[in-house]
Amino acid sequence: MAVTQPPPDVLRAAYAEFIVTDLAAARWFYVDLLGLLVTAEDDEAIHLRAYEEYLHHSLVLRRGTTPALARLGYRVRSNAELDVAERYFRELGVDTRRVPAGTCRGIGEAVRVQDPIGFPVEFFYDAEHTERFTQRYDVHGANAISRLDHFNVAVPDVKAAHAYYRGLGFGVSETIEDGADNLYAAWMFRKQTVHDIALTGGDGPRLHHVAFATQERHQILHTCDVLGALGREHHIERGPGRHGVSNAFYLYLRDPDGHRIEIYTSDYYTGDPDNPVQRWDVHDNRRRSFWGHSVVDSWYYEASTALDLDGKQVPVTSPEKREALVSVGADGFSVSTENNERHPFKIGEQV
Repeated sequence: MAVTQPPPDVLRAAYAEFIVTDLAAARWFYVDLLGLLVTAEDDEAIHLRAYEEYLHHSLVLRRGTTPALARLGYRVRSNAELDVAERYFRELGVDTRRVPAGTCRGIGEAVRVQDPIGFPVEFFYDAEHTERFTQRYDVHGANAISRLDHFNVAVPDVKAAHAYYRGLGFGVSETIEDGADNLYAAWMFRKQTVHDIALTGGDGPRLHHVAFATQERHQILHTCDVLGALGREHHIERGPGRHGVSNAFYLYLRDPDGHRIEIYTSDYYTGDPDNPVQRWDVHDNRRRSFWGHSVVDSWYYEASTALDLDGKQVPVTSPEKREALVSVGADGFSVSTENNERHPFKIGEQV
């Protein structure tokens, strides 16, 4: 049906919440290794932020029995946008709930939805402010992380997901396409960078990764050196390298529960109203690695399960058609081979 209500004015990707099975192991990875700051913690959850961030958190680690994505959070422009969001999503016909301040620690009143592509999403404005550590160089590690940058999700129908996010007011920076009108992936933004959300074709809805930005490439390289020195290089899944799509210098890591984190720097400005869309042909291998490196299978096939608003696993479906002999990715998520072999995901397996 046609939506008559205007969408909420979304500012940016703001936070993610992961279910983890071992808080101590997760704390080692995100605090001791990556250097994220602890805003609050107890026996059930750890709330984290990066050095430039002043809102209460950009990542929540919550204890649970099975690893999963519990929620993605977007900040909107004002509290008035909560009413707009509630009307918009109720008209869309998805599960929509107004939740009081403090339902998520440090976050004000919010609207939670199971969005049309299956993800648990929260829209909020009010949040507790904390100290911004931008110039606390005395506590910055050599691999200091600046801020949360974007989410990347796997969806079975990229065109439908693209249409939903366009309706929500997101711009498009880059796509992966072919000559037969197939859309394999799209990078979409509200803040003035390449993306706040990437939509990549594959079994879903599942979370492919959450990305945090650094200021410099050497900070990413230092994380690799630290993992090598500790004998924990197995947490490195892919990279370091440079994407064709987004131009970003990247590193993909897997946390102790298998959730994927990207450390990311040097993409580009997209804020002009006539910013051109960069369209990549699916047959151009530079889209996934500007340097021509091969991509490990796990990067294509593995992702984190999403939960609904009641904490139950969202069923996963597959794309209707997989193109033989076409690898899609670097950001496009799915890969097809001549015999269409599949590699099932094992979320929760220690990596």
